[in-house]
Amino acid sequence: MKTIDTNNGAAAKSGSGLRIYRRLLSYVLPYQRWFAVSVFGFLIYAATQPMFAAILKHIIDSLQADARENIGLLPLLFVGLMLLRGVGSYLGNYFIAKVSTSVVHVLRCKIFNHYTRLPTDYYDANNSGYMMSRITHNVGEVTQAATESVQTIIREGLTAIGLIAYLLYMNWLMAVAFLSVTPFIAWLVRYVSKRLRRLSRDIQDSIGNLTHITSELVSGHRIVKSYGGENYEKNRFQQNSQFHRRQSLKLAATSAIHGPLMQLIIGIALAGLMYLSLILMENATAGEFVAFITAAFLLPRPIRQLSDANSKIQKGVVAAESLFMILDEPVEADSGHYKTEKCQGRIEFDKVSFSYRGAAHPALKGVSFVVEPGQTIALVGASGGGKSTLINLLPRFYDYTEGRILLDGVEIKNYELTSLRQHIALVTQHITLFNDTVANNIAYGALAGASDEKIKQAAKDAYAMNFIKNMAQGLNTEIGENGVKLSGGQKQRLALARALLKDAPILILDEATSALDNESERYIQKALQKIMQHRTTLVVAHRLSTVENADRIIVLSDGCLVEQGTHSELLAKNGAYARLYDVQFKENV
Repeated sequence: MKTIDTNNGAAAKSGSGLRIYRRLLSYVLPYQRWFAVSVFGFLIYAATQPMFAAILKHIIDSLQADARENIGLLPLLFVGLMLLRGVGSYLGNYFIAKVSTSVVHVLRCKIFNHYTRLPTDYYDANNSGYMMSRITHNVGEVTQAATESVQTIIREGLTAIGLIAYLLYMNWLMAVAFLSVTPFIAWLVRYVSKRLRRLSRDIQDSIGNLTHITSELVSGHRIVKSYGGENYEKNRFQQNSQFHRRQSLKLAATSAIHGPLMQLIIGIALAGLMYLSLILMENATAGEFVAFITAAFLLPRPIRQLSDANSKIQKGVVAAESLFMILDEPVEADSGHYKTEKCQGRIEFDKVSFSYRGAAHPALKGVSFVVEPGQTIALVGASGGGKSTLINLLPRFYDYTEGRILLDGVEIKNYELTSLRQHIALVTQHITLFNDTVANNIAYGALAGASDEKIKQAAKDAYAMNFIKNMAQGLNTEIGENGVKLSGGQKQRLALARALLKDAPILILDEATSALDNESERYIQKALQKIMQHRTTLVVAHRLSTVENADRIIVLSDGCLVEQGTHSELLAKNGAYARLYDVQFKENV
């Protein structure tokens, strides 16, 4: 299993936590009106806190005063404050929720859209579980930072500011003495924040691994059961889950001790404040004294809430950091401007070399050949010779490092990617089908607007209607995840129908018949005869019939083109192809 180290350099690439959080909050700008209404609501909410202390002061002072003619208005004022507090709370909570859910939606879609534009070598280098956990779990963590935390910071922050302002108004000297503990609180918050970010990063990595292991089990359960891999998979999952549990406990312990420590510091400050107030507020009325102490004792709650919000923000910052790392990944190079509605299909490889990222040796070395429009070229050679690499260069899943590939005399790097790929139909040995209907799998992507008649004709030409007509709902039958309800031959025929419907001038077949039984192969060969007519075809060959019928055969070995010619010409040479034919192909006759 491949694990991805995202810790090293992550902070250097994405910057400080504050910068990351500012970048996250920049997604709020399109919703600034909703945000302003939310802040207004929380301002109303926060203003009611010191007002409660002020009402308490008037109540106590009224009890000691001789005239009590206005005392009946105080309960009404209290009810009015509660109503005002409720309105402020509703406005703040509802509109911040509108902002935050919109931000999360935009981020989630932006990440997914970016996934569709990342180059193939990025997928080669990153495990699928970690990529999936980013768009599910990590976005959920961002939700916490962009919803509850922002909501808490605004509401409780404004409340704390209001109470402190009231304390300064009542007795600024004692208020300053009380606030002398602020540096200790700031140091504690900074230390805890760093630890929470580190632990959160470990937890997110472990969730990515758990998702990856689960995904491998689900997709490969037949192999797991066939080879007795149940215990191996259980142990692998248990070890990663145990690591996740340990890091989660550390995170919980840090969060749990953070609150009491802060409360202790504030408690000491409150005790000192009580002592000072008894000494220094000799001339104050009972109401003023009680109001001051009440406002001071109301402060710990918003400070505690701010502390809890900080924990969620740190987890959200790490989650946002991983999302921004994805968004900062360079997309497929698409600087070409050339496009054409229809190409002839002439392909030229001119001294093409290519190396995979991090590979010790090149996968292709100076390969040159020409395919004329309408020709069928078979690529043969031992495993690892470079056949699949070569055909992956043509649609630019990878970019060659040296040489040129020309399509109709124009280098493919000068084509717009969309234009280039619309001229190429690809059918591989490992068919990709989607959990959708037969019709939607044939008319997939840019083909989605095809008429029912064209879909049926493509299925008929691919000899797929032979089994489709026996399905419960015909072309509208759901085929399950990756076509689990279909046989290998049926999947291949749907893939060929998709290629037929695309009607591209260039066809790439990557061992498209290698894993089929004889009956399925007969259908596939008939379909191939139709689909290859008047098309430039590159075939990574496995079956003898495909090799023999090719206009030319290219033999690759260790990334080099060692021979090319027709079937009979290469056999007469008695070279690499003849040896390969005797070993690899003759057994399939």
